[in-house]
Amino acid sequence: MFFHHLQNLFHALDFGSVQGMLFRVLAVLLCLTVHETCHGLAALALGDPTAKSMRRLSFNPLRHVDWFGLSMMLLAGFGWAKPVPVDPRYFRRPKQGMALTALAGPASNFVLAFLALLLGKTVYLYAPYGFGWNLLFEFLLYHLAPLSIGLGLFNLLPIPPLDGAKVLGGVLPDRTYFQIMRYERYGMFLLLALAYFGLTSSLIGDLIYRVYQGMFHLIF
Repeated sequence: MFFHHLQNLFHALDFGSVQGMLFRVLAVLLCLTVHETCHGLAALALGDPTAKSMRRLSFNPLRHVDWFGLSMMLLAGFGWAKPVPVDPRYFRRPKQGMALTALAGPASNFVLAFLALLLGKTVYLYAPYGFGWNLLFEFLLYHLAPLSIGLGLFNLLPIPPLDGAKVLGGVLPDRTYFQIMRYERYGMFLLLALAYFGLTSSLIGDLIYRVYQGMFHLIF
């Protein structure tokens, strides 16, 4: 019953409002910052100190934000941050190291979404009724969690330069992997075209809802 009520509220949200836009900006900055920082942390754990030496292991969003990519994320639902620098020469097994480093970004977004829903449940059950707590509940459940899930799923698409292409490369033969990565520079144009025609949202829109629903039922 509660989930049905939540679903109705979710569809009724006015994302064009000032409050909705502010929440969306905050959610995008948080999701992208966690995503990129976890790339760097994974690379460091595998032996690559490049991101650390360039001060990219930070939860300060200004170290990660690409302003044009951020604008695209807000306006088109498709965007990017500054990629964390990774040097695969530090990895004992470069291709597999790149795959694990790439996977850390989307995985962190799913963890962030889960934690947002968990905190939302805590607010719902234990926080005193008030305008501020209601805003926090709305931000966590209606903005941060679904957007973080969406970012994680989007980045798992096996299209260079997305993380999914590098994750897939970890299980492909070297020759096939390097053939795919030769076309990495064209991948962005493909993604822009997919976003323009609304194909990315149709590809992962239903998946976002299903993952969100699964997490929600698990927690609530």
